[in-house]
Amino acid sequence: MLRSTIAVSCVLLLLSSSIYADDPVYDVEAQPLRAQVQRVAEALTYVGNPLTSKQKAELDQLQDSADDEYVTGVQSVLDRLALAEVHINPESRVKVAMGKARPQLQQNGWSVFLIKVHNEAGITAALNVDSPSNEPIFIRSSGAKDPDPSRITEQDIEDRWLELGTFDKQPLAPKLSGLALEYRILAIYSAATGKREATLSFDVGQGTQDLGFRSELPVLFDTKASTPVTLRIFDNDGRPTVGQLIIRDEQQRVYPSRFRRLEPDFYFHDQIYRYDQETLHLPPGKYQFTVSRGPEYRVHTHNVRVPDQKPTTLEFNLERWIKMTDHGWVSGDHHIHAAGCAHYEAPRQGVLPEAMMRHILGEDLNVGCVLTWGPCWYFQKGFFEGKDNTLSQRNYLMRYDIEVSGFPSSHAGHLCLLRLKEDDYPGTTRVEEWPSWDLPVLQWGKDQGGVVGFSHSGWGLAVDDQDVPSFSMPKFDGIGANEFIVDVTHDVVDFISAVDTPLNWELSIWYHTLNCGFDSRISGETDFPCIYGDRVGLGRSYVKLPTRKRVDFDDWIHGIRDGRSYVGDGRSHLFDFQINGTGVGEVIKSQDPSYQYVNQGDTLNIQVQASALLDAIANDEIQRRPYGQKPYWHIERARIPDTDTVPVELIVNGEVVETRTITGNGDINALKFDYTPTQSSWIALRILGACHTNPIFVIVDKKPIRASQRSAEWCLEAVEVCWNAKKGRIRPEEIGAAKEAWDHARQTYAKILKETKASQ
Repeated sequence: MLRSTIAVSCVLLLLSSSIYADDPVYDVEAQPLRAQVQRVAEALTYVGNPLTSKQKAELDQLQDSADDEYVTGVQSVLDRLALAEVHINPESRVKVAMGKARPQLQQNGWSVFLIKVHNEAGITAALNVDSPSNEPIFIRSSGAKDPDPSRITEQDIEDRWLELGTFDKQPLAPKLSGLALEYRILAIYSAATGKREATLSFDVGQGTQDLGFRSELPVLFDTKASTPVTLRIFDNDGRPTVGQLIIRDEQQRVYPSRFRRLEPDFYFHDQIYRYDQETLHLPPGKYQFTVSRGPEYRVHTHNVRVPDQKPTTLEFNLERWIKMTDHGWVSGDHHIHAAGCAHYEAPRQGVLPEAMMRHILGEDLNVGCVLTWGPCWYFQKGFFEGKDNTLSQRNYLMRYDIEVSGFPSSHAGHLCLLRLKEDDYPGTTRVEEWPSWDLPVLQWGKDQGGVVGFSHSGWGLAVDDQDVPSFSMPKFDGIGANEFIVDVTHDVVDFISAVDTPLNWELSIWYHTLNCGFDSRISGETDFPCIYGDRVGLGRSYVKLPTRKRVDFDDWIHGIRDGRSYVGDGRSHLFDFQINGTGVGEVIKSQDPSYQYVNQGDTLNIQVQASALLDAIANDEIQRRPYGQKPYWHIERARIPDTDTVPVELIVNGEVVETRTITGNGDINALKFDYTPTQSSWIALRILGACHTNPIFVIVDKKPIRASQRSAEWCLEAVEVCWNAKKGRIRPEEIGAAKEAWDHARQTYAKILKETKASQ
């Protein structure tokens, strides 16, 4: 009986030490405390929770008090704001008691409290605050092909309803001062409503928690419901649509909190996407709404006040600066992902089609190709249909296809396999069984009617200079268009991708092969959310469709294959590119698309519609960046310094032959050029760093394009460099076929080099 009484008494002692706060702290130097209190007051104002007029007056009255009176008086004022009172004993052990502040939270909003710290140890470590309710609600992708999503359960998500954050920036310091008494700021975000209990834990380093769980504080919070805000979002024509919204409060905090997001909102975004008439919940207060819908729209900012709990409606009218579909040009991004990289692999193996479609619509992307790849392969491939996804709309299509990445051939360069009918390589049941080099995969894709090409082309093709094209020899040691140098000679590469890698790295190999007479096209991509997680469609292709009645995937993807397109970031456009009245990608008299046959001395009449939109204030920092730094393509890279103009360059065989300038105000400019070729040539237009057309191939006197001896020499050497970089990872049973393919490439470029020398 005595033992039981002692045990109960010990338990009560432990409980009492965590329930009841310490008495006022007396042994404190007043001068540094005065300074600390002033900084706390300033910090509270900065985080949007300033002291009340009454509290400020009470503190002001204490300024002339004696030191002892000041120390106790300050505590009587600030303790009322303290959710927790932390005691660090002389051995640096931490215990905590409930403070006097009311544990009231706000749904989808931040509530600010103080933490009172009695620091007997004089320790200057950081004060750490955590809670099981603050644990992550997702696990970011590890790249595993078949991860276990059950590591985060629905109950976990329910239990992990809050987010904690201590304010450790100026005017406060990231660590405790060592003063016997000071106050810290704690912000708590609640994703729930009603009464919820959370256990807060405190420490100043590993092993500093006091015995008997006395460093833990169970708190029953009461979360007040936020205001329902209904969004009305109208397109330029007055029709309801999907908008992109960035919502910030006066402290620039983003709503909803990024780390309490699951699909359809992505934690790595500031923005959210909402359909017209959808509702979100915001705490009452002032907000800044930044609203847009992809690069064809202007960005508008609205200052909004949300009332307390009273349902409210906000209306936003979007404004276009250009609408390319009115001109027959349809946007698309052929390389986006629903798994891997910034996505999560628990509570689900990536995100569902509904989330991806919302983002496609919210960026006004007419075609979005969601590519299943290595991460979460076996789950995500279940969405492959071999046709448009069922969520597709009349003018907005989504289709699941494949990126060859995380496969045995990935070292040779990643591939986009589009318009597939089958998504399993013949004779395989596991990814590991696929070929260990690219050519057989490309051939398989082409054989089933697919459109195929290389992803993020610049990786492995890095050069030190800024030349376009560069004649420096890259190492061919990456996952970009490395094996392209071989595969293009086998006529199996429809396109090479651009916009998501440094522009001269990706353009150089394309220019060199064009100079040798090959005609692979260029296509724009984002590789969302891997290279770019900003948004889908950051890099995109615009394709001219034969009809404006609806968007047809076959028409669009065949436009990529035929070069009836241009690429860029959507902030500039070069469309309706024509030579002698025939547009890029069009067919003349059953010839190949984009081919025109002329006689020596014929003058070419070249036309294009050009437009660009620059920000009113130049971003000099982007202009100065080398090509190897993001953003790789951006309209600011093209801005002529100290002007509001950009150059439109006529390119013949990789060289600039004429330049015009246009004002970056969104106007459409009809540009005309006259050019007389002296040899068979490829001709294109570009706004370097922002937009690039596909070429038109002008064949003079039926002679093939043999434009540059240096390019032919570069390609021939590149075959050897690529072989030495890749051969070690080709399976022994496949090395013989690979050698034959490389030998074919060597012989092809040697023949082209000989013909080039003879023609010059």
